[in-house]
Order: sequence, then structure tokens, then C-alpha cells
Amino acid sequence: MRKRVLSGIQPTGNIHIGNYLAAVQNWVLRQDEFENIFCIVDLHAITIYQDPRILKRQIRQLAALLIASGIDPQKSFVFVQSQVSAHAQLAWILNCFTPMGWLNRMTQFKEKSKECKNEVSTGLFDYPVLMAADILLYETDLVPVGEDQKQHVEFARDIAKRFNSIYGPTFKIPEVLIPEVGARIMGLDEPTKKMSKSKERFGHAIYLLDSPDQIRAKIMAAVTDSGRDIHFDQSRPGIYNLLVIYELFTKYPRPDIERRFEGKGYVALKKELIEVIIEHLRPLQSRYQKLMEDSGQIDSILQKGAVAVRPITEKTLAAVKEKVGLW
Repeated sequence: MRKRVLSGIQPTGNIHIGNYLAAVQNWVLRQDEFENIFCIVDLHAITIYQDPRILKRQIRQLAALLIASGIDPQKSFVFVQSQVSAHAQLAWILNCFTPMGWLNRMTQFKEKSKECKNEVSTGLFDYPVLMAADILLYETDLVPVGEDQKQHVEFARDIAKRFNSIYGPTFKIPEVLIPEVGARIMGLDEPTKKMSKSKERFGHAIYLLDSPDQIRAKIMAAVTDSGRDIHFDQSRPGIYNLLVIYELFTKYPRPDIERRFEGKGYVALKKELIEVIIEHLRPLQSRYQKLMEDSGQIDSILQKGAVAVRPITEKTLAAVKEKVGLW
């Protein structure tokens, strides 16, 4: 039997090439290898205030982008988290077995709470428990994440082990799946920090729906360094980031890339990278536009995905409720 993989992505902000290269592209390539469950985690999104009309629109847009990127609803489950009530139900039960001290140690909460200041919600604090419920509901084998999300999967493992130690074998213990290359695509304007959907500076990220002119402007303005040689050298984060992006889009081996740009300057690399990105995104954008012309088709795909996964979640939830003495 194929191993089951759960992937979640928030419907907030625009998907950028960092999300695409580190996550979505790998999901597409491994659809035949794993049993894939793709969850649009809207319950996670509302831990910070969202405009309801914008959020609903962004859920459809994200679904369309995933499908346009190559996620096949015939091969993989694609659905919206809030349409499967077991996520919230299991999260509450797990809350009752999660020590507060564990949540106080979560680094992402500390970072996000600084941004929210006096408007930190209980949901934001409790975010890791909901994520644990997402993972454990599906008897998940593997969870593909970047380095910054690894702590959340380890948190889910800890909760599963704690519950199993009290009530006996119940949850499967998931494993982390981190890409060997491209797990952290960095900001074009700040190559020492991960590319982020929440940063809205023009030159920070390239979004999947950016126009060719926007892509050109952003890449040409991307931070490099004072050198000239083009090598995969992590001590030079600006040029290294551009080379990794080029590598992941083209699939060329690193020695071939270095030979390709030997004796050439950064401008030559940037110009070729621009064309590579534009040509790669062009068919994706075309498929996305066609999908968005028929929102009913997207809604149907999401509804069918939710119907398909509910039996999996109901089986897990029933087992948990039986263990803890609930009806």
C-alpha cells in the first residue's frame, strides 16, 4: 500500500514561487507515489482576522491554483478543512491532553504574537493542536514541511505518543518529509530570510500570477552580492538563492548550471532566470484563468474531496471518542 501524505496550505496571501518550488511542485511530482490528501486549512487562517468575502474568494483561488499546478483530483483528495467537522472535534479532544507548557515553547506563536501585539487570539496560541488534529485524523505516514514547520509535526508526534501512552495504541506516529533541495526559498530582497506570503513589499516574492513585467522587475532588483563568479555558495545568500530557484525550475544539475554561467555576470543569470520563470508559469496561469471562469467546477471538486475523506476522519474520531469515554 502507498504511504499516506497530508499537506495543508492556508488560503491567505498570494502563493509565491517559494511555496510552489518547496511544496506544490513536489506534491504534483509524487502523486503516483503516495496517497495524497491536500487540505486548504481555512480554520487555521482565521486565527488572525480575515475579511470574510476575501477569505471565501481566496479559498477558491487557492484550489484553482493547486489544480492548475498539476494536482489531479482523480488521483488526490482536495478539500476545505472547515467542511470536515472532525478536524475541530478532534482538536478539542487533543486540547484536553496537551500541557500548556508545550504550547508556550512553540516558536512560530512567539513570532506571530509579536506582529499581532495585543490582539493575539486563543486560536493562534492553540494553532499547533489543530494542526496535530489535521495530521492524526488521517493516519498520516508523512507530512511534507519546510524546516520552519518541522516543530509542528514533532508537536503532533508528541501528542500522539502521549495519548497512546494513556489509552493504548490509537494514533499512527507521523514522520517529517523535508525536500533535499529548496525547502527554504528566500526573499529576493532579503535572502537571509524565508520568502513569505505575509510580506507585501513589491520586490520580496514572485507570485504565481505575476505578469511577465512584474517578474522581470523583481528579478532584476533581487539582492546579490559584491562578487561576480556564479557558484552554489551558501555563504553568498543572494546569488545562492537565485541559483537554487533556477535549479528547481530547470532541473539542471548544479555543475551544468555553473558551467553555463562561467565567466558571465549576474545580469546574464538574472535575464535567463526571468525567461525560465515566465515560460514555466505561463501555462499554469492559463489553466488557472480557465478554472476561475467556472467557480462551480471548483466548488464541485472541493465538495467531492470533503465527501471522500469524511469516512477516514469519522473512523479515527470514533476510535478516539470510544477511548476517552465519549458517546
